[in-house]
Amino acid sequence: MSEALAEGLRDGVRALALDLPEETQRQLLAYMALIQKWTRVYNLTAVRDPQEMLTHHLLDSLSALPPLLRHTAGQPVRLLDVGSGGGLPGVVLAICRPEIQVTCVDTVGKKAAFIQQVAATLRLPNLRGLHARVETVQTQFDVVCSRAFASLTDFTSWSFSALAEGGVWMAMKGKMPTDEIAQLPPETELFHVEPLAVPGLDAERCMLWLRPRRQSL
Repeated sequence: MSEALAEGLRDGVRALALDLPEETQRQLLAYMALIQKWTRVYNLTAVRDPQEMLTHHLLDSLSALPPLLRHTAGQPVRLLDVGSGGGLPGVVLAICRPEIQVTCVDTVGKKAAFIQQVAATLRLPNLRGLHARVETVQTQFDVVCSRAFASLTDFTSWSFSALAEGGVWMAMKGKMPTDEIAQLPPETELFHVEPLAVPGLDAERCMLWLRPRRQSL
């Protein structure tokens, strides 16, 4: 990876007010290099330009880290990244926070295999790839997240059985999905929305936090 990309990542990390050691940043760039390598064969992402990959993938995923850490308060949690694809944001979160046990689930076998390869190459014992439909996942997780995966209703209903007692959904979206929010079923509660600012990306982003409504009674 070029020094320009490394400097771009350092600038983005500072802009997000994240405290990421140099070794962690090197791992993030190594992960980006793996995406580029595998995409030549497996088409993991439509984004091919390294600089665009830095902003649209790495920094976009890193923008989820401060809200997640405010929620977890640094405690160990189990996180499921639904429809993870090439591991965004799941792999990024696993690299940055070893106390978070991350499972990236995808229905495409080659994408789950890529996650397993990333875990082995970067020596991330807290990361695993799972080839499955999220509806069939038996393990339960404290946080179930997605990044532009599906409608809020589909995301929460498909992954409902994977949510642990007291768990929450964390949905990364572009523009505020007003129509999707209005269509949420009565049993699902949206309890917090926050804007996300991605360094170098002039586009709207937001984070939506949801939970089963029974937990608020």
